[in-house]
Amino acid sequence: MTGFENYHEELAALDHEIMHYAQLCGVEVSDHAAIHYCLTQHHDTWAADKPRETLQGLLMLRLKVEEEMLRLGMQPPQLGGW
Repeated sequence: MTGFENYHEELAALDHEIMHYAQLCGVEVSDHAAIHYCLTQHHDTWAADKPRETLQGLLMLRLKVEEEMLRLGMQPPQLGGW
């Protein structure tokens, strides 16, 4: 468990960071294919690409929080709150 008490506030803060790193990396968060690619593709050169590594980690954390919310019967908002 993540230990979050206010999931919606925590997701909003997490989304803010995701949006920041997505912009740095040129990833459009409304493009589901681009998000999926970022989550599933690992490149040898990414070790030197800290923003993309950070974005991937943030996206993975968001998925974990969403899974926990669903287990608790809560409906997580979409990425960015749309």
